[in-house]
Amino acid sequence: MIIGVPGVGSEPYGRERSDLCPRPESVGMISLDEAVTARLESHGARFEVLVDPDAALAIRRGEFEGDLEDVIAAEDVFEDASRGDRPAETDVEAVFDTTEPLDIIPEVIREGEIQITADQRREMQDQKRKQLINTIARNAINPQMDGAPHPPDRIESALSETDFRIDPMDTVENQIDDALDALRPVIPIRFEEVTMAAQIPADHAGSAQAQIRQFGDLVREEWQNDGSWIGVVEFPAGLQNDFYELVSEQSAGEGEVKKIRDEDDIRTQ
Repeated sequence: MIIGVPGVGSEPYGRERSDLCPRPESVGMISLDEAVTARLESHGARFEVLVDPDAALAIRRGEFEGDLEDVIAAEDVFEDASRGDRPAETDVEAVFDTTEPLDIIPEVIREGEIQITADQRREMQDQKRKQLINTIARNAINPQMDGAPHPPDRIESALSETDFRIDPMDTVENQIDDALDALRPVIPIRFEEVTMAAQIPADHAGSAQAQIRQFGDLVREEWQNDGSWIGVVEFPAGLQNDFYELVSEQSAGEGEVKKIRDEDDIRTQ
């Protein structure tokens, strides 16, 4: 079914007006306020679709694995999405060899340009900036403070002192290296993983070990004769404080944690 924006535009490719109705909310289609416009111009015609910005980027990179109907605001192809105008069916057929919107929408996104308003750009920048800061905080340490993690607010403050500007149309992963380059003159920082050993008393070992082994990559584990459990876990260095809190919470404060500094230390006792 071709679905348009209620109350605007002309009939889609000769469909009856009764087809122009919003999809049920249970289907998961996003709202117009959440969508950005992807625009493709070809054969003298213009084609626009309304899509979630993050999903649009994933589709362009060939990484989208979700349901297309959940990330679009209209199951339709427009000539001008802001007015609800639709292109001629002959133009659609000439460019895409089909008039099926769900086949056309990904092609418009992949081959066209993604249009965003100033407000959408600011909102996307804010979201990406928070994601970037949290990602750095999870993985980075202060090499001048014995590998202590940097709190997110410290990273945010340091980043504000640089010329780095987040690109709302690129992934956080693609921008981390540039952000780190900008941060290094401001604060001592590097990405690192740590290896931590946790020993849990027998009274708490059963439930605690299940939580701890999910925290990172379990390098080694051993059950002791007294029923206690020792596990060695590797994870991003910025999560050290979270790991201490997890062990304390799961062991009622009776667990012990030790940072493993070299392979010779990776042993159980």
